[in-house]
Amino acid sequence: MSASDPSHAPETQVVTGGRRDEWTGGVVNVPVWRASTILYDDVADLRAAAGKDTHHRLYYGRRGTPTQWSLAAALTELEPGAEGTLLYPSGVAAITTALLAFLKPGDHLLLPDSAYDPTRAFAHGMLKTIGIETTLYDPVVGAGIADLMTPATKVLFLESPGSLTFEVQDVPAMTAIARERGITTILDNTWATPLLFPAMAHGVDVTIMACTKYVVGHSDAMLGSATAVASHCQRLRDATYQLGQHVGPDDAALGARGLRTMAVRLKQHGESSIRIARWLAEQPEVARVLHPALPGCPGHDIFRRDFRGSAGLFAFVLNGGSDAGRVALIDGLKLFGIGYSWGGFESLALPIDPHRYRSVTRRQAEGPMIRLQIGLENSDDLMADLAAGLARFRAAP
Repeated sequence: MSASDPSHAPETQVVTGGRRDEWTGGVVNVPVWRASTILYDDVADLRAAAGKDTHHRLYYGRRGTPTQWSLAAALTELEPGAEGTLLYPSGVAAITTALLAFLKPGDHLLLPDSAYDPTRAFAHGMLKTIGIETTLYDPVVGAGIADLMTPATKVLFLESPGSLTFEVQDVPAMTAIARERGITTILDNTWATPLLFPAMAHGVDVTIMACTKYVVGHSDAMLGSATAVASHCQRLRDATYQLGQHVGPDDAALGARGLRTMAVRLKQHGESSIRIARWLAEQPEVARVLHPALPGCPGHDIFRRDFRGSAGLFAFVLNGGSDAGRVALIDGLKLFGIGYSWGGFESLALPIDPHRYRSVTRRQAEGPMIRLQIGLENSDDLMADLAAGLARFRAAP
């Protein structure tokens, strides 16, 4: 098996990517290389190795082995226009490392108000302590982002759709403005993955995934990635190495295994989520459904223009009621687990309160909110479970 062909469809590339003959050794899956120390033939060999490219050459365990290299190469191949991918022990580690790579004291960061809460916490925590200023912006500001840019702005961070409320950003318009001004753009692309939204094709410099979600796909490993264009790859790599970021071979192997089926899983997640979202929108107990594929969700027209399909995560707003009613709905569900994360084969339900994490885009909700991760179960079974939950909500005092 040679390196994957860039002319192949993404559904083919997730199967073939990173499976180079020199890494597979003739087997289907790249073996799991567990290594810390790499031995050299002699001192001259050791000294020579230090002066060579150590990105895809055995040098020291923290620089990786074929197990990590093959997954990184496969993720790079999914992003036309990308130069390379770095792996991290979590999605948050990928986000924080990328921000540290392109920001220094005195710089200014633009961050969407709908960003993942740990991203906000890092901006207002560690970045603030080292003298980096953050401005939160309305995620649907589009080209209006230009008005918030200053000479000190060095990074425009995007997350589309946004966490919890799923606003879709006009990424092409915003990255075009950033590029004109020499501002680095970083996108959290966990919801869509490059299968649904090829980030580099829309002008993004660095794209991040919490691979814990759809790449791993089985809720059994923590993993993150950051993929960069050529002009930004070395700086990202330097920061990654200097911060000691590393992914163990077993987690990388689980990521590679999950990647091979990601296209078919994501298709099922998306189809079921749209069907269930449309059904929920018709229920009298539901005031609104926040799903990018449904009209009415902020940025829906942009979603139709830019995205290749839907993922399985969305939220809905209950029509009045109380937290006690929301709890009754969730606690009695049979097929939905209660837990953080998403992207695995199992469905999840989570009570959410986005107003606690907003500063510039406060919106009044008609009632309590619930986020759903739609797994791979039969959608009729999931809707029956939710219908029973809505009945409990309706009957709650």
